[in-house]
Amino acid sequence: MKQTIFITGASTGLGKATALLFAKKGWQVIATMRNVQDSAEWSSVDNIAILPLDVSNPEQITKVSKEAIEKFGPIDVVFNNAGYGLAGPLEGIEDEQLVRQLDTNLLGVIRVTKAFIEHFRANKKGLFITTTSIGGHIALPFNSVYHATKFALEGWSESMWYELKPLGIGIKTVAPGGILTDFAGRSLDTGNHPAYQEELSSFISLLSSPERRKNYSTAEQIADVVYEAATDGTYQLRYIAGNDAKSFYALRKQLSDEEYMASAEKRFFGERK
Repeated sequence: MKQTIFITGASTGLGKATALLFAKKGWQVIATMRNVQDSAEWSSVDNIAILPLDVSNPEQITKVSKEAIEKFGPIDVVFNNAGYGLAGPLEGIEDEQLVRQLDTNLLGVIRVTKAFIEHFRANKKGLFITTTSIGGHIALPFNSVYHATKFALEGWSESMWYELKPLGIGIKTVAPGGILTDFAGRSLDTGNHPAYQEELSSFISLLSSPERRKNYSTAEQIADVVYEAATDGTYQLRYIAGNDAKSFYALRKQLSDEEYMASAEKRFFGERK
């Protein structure tokens, strides 16, 4: 019997690469996105159905999850991928930006997951996979709200692991490092404040350097990790995805908080006065 995966944020980047990979592997893919017109090029792809979904809209989550189950059930995997970045000093971030980030990156994942638990529980099986980030394990400057959502998702997923396992339901996180997509231009919101401009400019220059991007992964490489998580038959919770993410994660594990943060501060800003 063909397996089915429900994906949020599937129009571009990792979501799109994952949808195409699972479809190629013979899965039925329910690809959801805010703007369904973004999927026009997929009309000739077998095994993919498109549904509109804005994960910051609780009523639409309820409606679309029920529609997906009725039309394509049983659902085997829910891949919570929708999300975006918010960067800049906290003092320069407007409350509307703050609420939107939490609604999308954190509450959207929790609400989509909740919408499918009853279905999985009735079937005594199912798997949730969430795109977090290496930014759910280590923090960069000027990304505090984004990190708040990703650290929260890692803790929430760990708690849910205990809650869902007795029901035969799995939950996993995939934490990529840098991905070679247009994320920074398409999916990045920013806040600015003149008091932080010098250090912010220095930090942005470091992040955007070609040398740093050499270690980034393609969306297709991270999609392979999502497929592994969906099919390896384990209750493994975390998958660190990408060479840069694995290096950061290993270093973070080896050092104390003080040692790691001192080395990171020097790497980001040089010798501060």
